[in-house]
Amino acid sequence: MAPVISEAGRRGHEVRVCITGQHKEMLSPFLTFFGIHSDYSLNVMLNNQTLTSLTARLLVGIEDVIRDAKPDIVFVQGDTTTTFASALGAFYQKVDIAYVEAGLRTGDIYSPFPEEGNRRLVTPLAKYFFAPTLQSSENLAREGVSNNVIVTGNTGIDALRCVIEKIQSSETEKLLLNRYSALNFNKKIILVTVHRRENHGEPLRRICESISFIAQKYDFEIVVPVHLNPQVKAVVTEKLGRFSNVHLLPPLEYVDFCWLMSRSHIILTDSGGVQEEGPFFRKPILILRENTERPEGVSAGVAKLVGSNYEKIIGEVAALSEENAYYSSFSRNENPYGDGYASKVVLDFLE
Repeated sequence: MAPVISEAGRRGHEVRVCITGQHKEMLSPFLTFFGIHSDYSLNVMLNNQTLTSLTARLLVGIEDVIRDAKPDIVFVQGDTTTTFASALGAFYQKVDIAYVEAGLRTGDIYSPFPEEGNRRLVTPLAKYFFAPTLQSSENLAREGVSNNVIVTGNTGIDALRCVIEKIQSSETEKLLLNRYSALNFNKKIILVTVHRRENHGEPLRRICESISFIAQKYDFEIVVPVHLNPQVKAVVTEKLGRFSNVHLLPPLEYVDFCWLMSRSHIILTDSGGVQEEGPFFRKPILILRENTERPEGVSAGVAKLVGSNYEKIIGEVAALSEENAYYSSFSRNENPYGDGYASKVVLDFLE
């Protein structure tokens, strides 16, 4: 959402930014990098909270924010509980909703959970739909949504483009190399991110066991930024903490993570955003999920579904390591998620 906020402000619109207060330490570097000031913070984060209690607190908080800000349009993005609660809160006060990253679908309301349900629930409440891909717009059309739908590309690629331009035009890369001097950049790097609720428990254990095998068999540097969720952190630390070539890092600042993606050889992820960002760098993406609401990457040959399957994860990493032609096949295709100027398309349409 940051590039949309920046573009709206650049054009002279009055913008109010609300954050929920979840994982402040992860969000702060994003706000600093993009020069964004948050006008409201809901401070809804509680340990081991349920989706029900989180949704209730978000709705109450959003109601107060909308009454104070009196917006003409409320922007929501993606598929989080915050997205759903904010859209519902805006609907209750009859404020138009602009839905960025609209139309993503897996076809299974419980996968990913609760994200697939959230995005389906937001759709009938919204007025403007900014679909990242043609397939996303077609998903909306099948649900009877055709007015005010425009294909924009994904705004996350806008953010990525800004980061890479900054790194290339400054001393940032030297600073990053020094910051991550514990990594041996003479070796190939595997970057791993795993955090989704659907992977908690046994799936996460299988993923970590496959990474454990890879760490022992191959001479890779494996980098795992560990999500703050205790259910994730405990398993990852237990399964992977003993290997010298596995680097368990705290959550990374945005610039750092983008740079590490650019330096990686293979990316394993259950993140939706990384599925879109990785192809920008022409890196093979192995998706640690059973299905994805971003099938364009799979269809384009820049990503492959492996789920939490021990044999599939190891087999794909082996093939990418040992078969040059197979590895190269991932990098020959264009990123299907946009050119990095989606925010301009969003604002042009609304204006």
